[in-house]
Amino acid sequence: METILEQQRRIHEERERVIDALVKETLHKKTNNREQINSDFRAKQLLDRYIDGTNTLKELYEDKDGLRKEEIQALSGPNEFAEFYNRLKTIKDFHRRHPNEISVPMSIEFEQLKDERENPTDEAQSLVHFKDEEGYGKYLDMHECYDKYINLKSAEKIDYVTYLSVFDRLFEIPKDKKNAEYRRYLEMLLSYLQDYASRVKPVLDFPEELDKVKKDFDPQWEAGTFMGWPKEAASAMTHAGAHLDLSAFSSPEELASLGLDRLKSALMALGLKCGGTLEERAQRLFTTKGLPLDQLDPALFAKSKPGKGSKAGKKDAEKQKDIAFLEAQVYYFTELLGEQRLATKENVQRKQARTGTEREDEDEEHFSDSESDDEEEVIYNPKNLPLGWDGKPIPYWLYKLHGLNISYSCEICGNQTYRGPKAFQRHFAEWRHAHGMRCLGIPNTAHFANVTLIEDALALWEKLKNNKASERWVPDTEEEFEDTSGNVVNKKTFEDLKRQGLL
Repeated sequence: METILEQQRRIHEERERVIDALVKETLHKKTNNREQINSDFRAKQLLDRYIDGTNTLKELYEDKDGLRKEEIQALSGPNEFAEFYNRLKTIKDFHRRHPNEISVPMSIEFEQLKDERENPTDEAQSLVHFKDEEGYGKYLDMHECYDKYINLKSAEKIDYVTYLSVFDRLFEIPKDKKNAEYRRYLEMLLSYLQDYASRVKPVLDFPEELDKVKKDFDPQWEAGTFMGWPKEAASAMTHAGAHLDLSAFSSPEELASLGLDRLKSALMALGLKCGGTLEERAQRLFTTKGLPLDQLDPALFAKSKPGKGSKAGKKDAEKQKDIAFLEAQVYYFTELLGEQRLATKENVQRKQARTGTEREDEDEEHFSDSESDDEEEVIYNPKNLPLGWDGKPIPYWLYKLHGLNISYSCEICGNQTYRGPKAFQRHFAEWRHAHGMRCLGIPNTAHFANVTLIEDALALWEKLKNNKASERWVPDTEEEFEDTSGNVVNKKTFEDLKRQGLL
């Protein structure tokens, strides 16, 4: 039986070996997307192992049952030699009972991990399960979500490529159309995005990330600034300005002179029914004069008495908040998977541009490649030309025609390099550039087209803010007043003269 001190020694050794394996895994060169995902998956397993060992070690050091303290006292007490020989006898008895049992050293296990990393087998190359359409983490497979979306009653009928571009524009959907069916679609979309992200980026701590999303979402929801969920304009009628002082009115007829709209807002402010003719509204409101709300006839109230709140209203507000938080999570995962989303759209467009014969040829080529493991072959491409739909380098004349020999760098995108003017111009509207602008606190508007340097973007933003400030109307200098003599002066001068008694 393993002693507590030996358990602690073993776990300490394991943690050190795990750290060493993590460092080697991180430094190991990855040549493609498959190797990167497999490396992240192995790193995730090592990280989980390290955390489990740390938690176990913490429990052993806390020694809530006192066994570790007893063991230390036995080893350091007056009979330490007797304890030593007792443990030696126990070890000998164990090996006598199990003569052929060999304990594999921990170093052997980590050597095997090293061999799997440097010389992966077929099984080690497919550590994570992906659908064929997902290309082992290269693309998204959103066909099921697309089918669910186009079957929504409030959804516009669009094709799959358009859906890939607009599925995160949830703020454009009218608020009144976000019902239970829409919520089920959101849950399905979020479930897929979260599952896919956990396979593509296994090391990322998603519970912690979603907590950050929640912390950002709550203040926006309370302030009514969350995208697609503005505060109700009509809610102002139930707050300041809607109440009516009845002390100045002596009859319902006098109240009726205020008109239908004013009486309605006053009734709504009190939580009373606001329907009926002008006379009925005036009579209903006049009956509240001089009476506290708890003494009014319950039949006068619309749903529930003010002060106790409407249960149905609160329930609806909670449902709306839940749907809005689902949208906030979709926004997060969409930004996280922006690269895969763009690659998916390009892949689908490339597939749609092929003829039926080309698709059949590609399927046959893909099948033969999988049978003969031709994926390991290095394609002859000395000029480093981009690959076409068939996985082969495009012609050199086409490469020159589209200007792909010219590279553009964007500092706002993290010094990302774009090949050709078309890709460079397109990237200003894509997720990477928009995320960089958002990190700088600058709106990604048309004013910043073709601006790639952070310093230039900040200077232009400062200039735009100054221009807006100079164009803003300033009453002190622009509002004009005329004195009794007919002299026209601005507001500041007029008030100064008036204060001095010169007017």
